[in-house]
This record gives sequence, structure tokens and C-alpha cells, in this order.
Amino acid sequence: MPVRRLALLMMAGVCALTACSTSVLAPARTSSPATAASRPSSSATPSPTPSPTPSASPSSTSLPQQYLARLTLQQKVGQLFMVDCPTSGLDPATQAAIAQYDVGSVILDGNSTAGVDAIAALTKQLQALAPNYLGLFIATDQEGGQVQRLRGPGFPAIPSAVQQGRMSPSQLQVQATTWGGALRAAGVNVDLAPVLDVVPAGFGPNPPIGDLDRQFGSDPASVADHGTAVVKGLEAAGVDATVKHFPGLGRVSGNTDTTAGVTDSVTTPDDPFFVTPYTAAIKAKVPFVMVSTAIYSKLDPGIPAAFSAKIVTGILRTQLGYGGVVISDDLGAAASVANVAIGERAVDFLAAGGDMVLTVDASQIPAMTAAVIARAQQDPVFAALVDAAALRVLTAKQHRGLLS
Repeated sequence: MPVRRLALLMMAGVCALTACSTSVLAPARTSSPATAASRPSSSATPSPTPSPTPSASPSSTSLPQQYLARLTLQQKVGQLFMVDCPTSGLDPATQAAIAQYDVGSVILDGNSTAGVDAIAALTKQLQALAPNYLGLFIATDQEGGQVQRLRGPGFPAIPSAVQQGRMSPSQLQVQATTWGGALRAAGVNVDLAPVLDVVPAGFGPNPPIGDLDRQFGSDPASVADHGTAVVKGLEAAGVDATVKHFPGLGRVSGNTDTTAGVTDSVTTPDDPFFVTPYTAAIKAKVPFVMVSTAIYSKLDPGIPAAFSAKIVTGILRTQLGYGGVVISDDLGAAASVANVAIGERAVDFLAAGGDMVLTVDASQIPAMTAAVIARAQQDPVFAALVDAAALRVLTAKQHRGLLS
């Protein structure tokens, strides 16, 4: 699918985001000699290592802007990816993605019953691969019910979203703080939850959400109240929430992970089924919004949401006013994107206005980052989008204490 250019109206915002001081010192990767020698020798190779950390600057630029001004193109691009790591232990592809390609975020993939201490040891290994001035976002799917990746000693059993929806929002917020505390103790700082998809009462089979009891309920207002309770509870525990799957998977009959061409033919631009929950989450300052890879025929016919500037920029950014990090649903193994070239998936998502490409296949990182770097080198408009996305990620990392 060809890269989609964003409307010119975005450019003023992009330019404002990327106006940075060049007088500050630069972050440097603290690689071992072996790691440094193993870096790619193509155009993706970073420029000579800059100075260790940003210095104090008399200008009014923020710390994230100072970082952005001195990161190499490869380092910026690396911050725009979240790659998988098995919960069973660090694997070579994940290690290479962080150490050689500067990937800045990880998703712990697969179920584990090993408990908090074992996961904490793994996340410590992962953070040790990153430069000491710029930590990793480490995420997992800890929704509850059938979707609770991390279990075992120290991890409370989390009820399904359907059961959570029967709690009062105040009670749920308290519970979410407890669940988030266990994640924090394990070194996980992003939860890919809560689900804000609304499955209408009596809808019938809904493989991605309703069939797995992942919805808080069938009323958008109730979903909004319970979703924001989880967002606030996780924040109180020091964990970033991720609301998903914008603009909703509650009215589809296929699962985008396993089925191509999944289409929602109902949702409209002002549909309360997504406007109500996501507006509430944005008001609650949710740090991450995940965009689905389904097609929404009344929003942008034939284009998966993650590749649609009309949906990501036009609706989520402009109409709803979201300024945080937009992360994709899986662009690695999902059947919904299998017909798109691997590198093009990353380029198309960022061109649509996204910030962080999620892939559960770490072996795809060389192709994805190379494609993004090549496009940024050829296209100043796209390069500005890369800078704007990297700044949003760096700002989120500052909030979570990941910038030195």
C-alpha cells in the first residue's frame, strides 16, 4: 500500500514539536566494544557517538527536546518501535533489536507463571541492554481474565473485564492500583490495558473482545467510567495505561490477529461507541492509545485503521485532541497486515500519524527500521513526522522517569 501523506494542516504542529535547541550536549550509547562493532554498516549506522548526557541549558527547551536535538536518526527511529521478548527469557533477536538498532520499547510476549521475581530479573536484563541515559518502556498485556500474561507468586489473579465492569469505578481504581503495583515490582512500566471496545448487547459472536469477556460492558458511558478508573489506578502505581483498540473492535466478526480484511461497517466519525470512552480516557491523560488494524468502511474505506491518516490524525489527534503516544496493534504477525511489505507497515503507520510500531516478531526490526530511515532521508515531511513521534515518546519516558 503506498505511503499516505498527511494534510498540510499538521505541519505547524509538527514544526512546533520539533523546534529544539542545538546547543545542548548529546546522549551517548554506553555500548561495549563488541556491541559497537556489531552495529550495521549501512545507512542505518549511527553517527559518531555524542557526549554522554544533556547538559543544563539556559534556553527554555525541555529535556525531551534536548535529547531529540542530539539523537542520531537511527536512535530517533529506534524509539519508535516496541519489540517482543518472550516471558521465558531474553532471546538473541530481542537483544539485537535493542543493542544494535536502538529499539526503545519491549513487550513481554507469552504467558508466564514464574512470578514477580523471575520477571523482575528479566526486565533488569532488558534495561541493562539500553543506554543508561534512556531507559526502556517494558509492556505486557495484563488485562485480566483470559488475557493476563503474568501470573505466579506476587501477581494477583485479575478478574475479566466483564467482572471488573460489575465493580464500582472507585473500587476498580483501587484494585487497578494493586495490580499495577505488582507490575511495577516486576519492572513492567506499561500495561497494554484497559480495553475500551464496546460490544453491543446481543451483538453475537465477537472473537477479539466479546468472546473472551474483554469488555467492561455494552454501554459506552459505563465503559468510559470503568476504563478511566483503570487508567487512574495504574498511574497511581507508576505504570502507564494503554487504551485500546481505537476506534473499536466491539462490532466486528473477525480477529485481526488471525483473519485478514476484518471490517467494521457501522462506526461513524461521531459514534458514541468510541467517542465516549476515548474522550474520557483522554481527559484522564492516558499516556498511550493503541490503534487497531481492522478496516472501518465509514471512516476510511479499505484502509486498516493503523495506516489511515483520516483515523489516526483526523479523528484521534484532531477531532478528539489526543496528544500522547499512539501505538499500533501488532504489525508483525497479524493476518490483517500480512499483505503489506514488512518495512512498509512501519512507514505507513508513522505516515498516518502514529508514534510507536509494535511487532511481536523481533526479526523484522532490521527491515522496519531500515525502511523508516530511508524514507526519512528522502522525504522532509516524513522526517518531521519521525521527529514529532520521537518527541512524544521521549516526553512519555520523562514522565515515567526513564530519562536520566
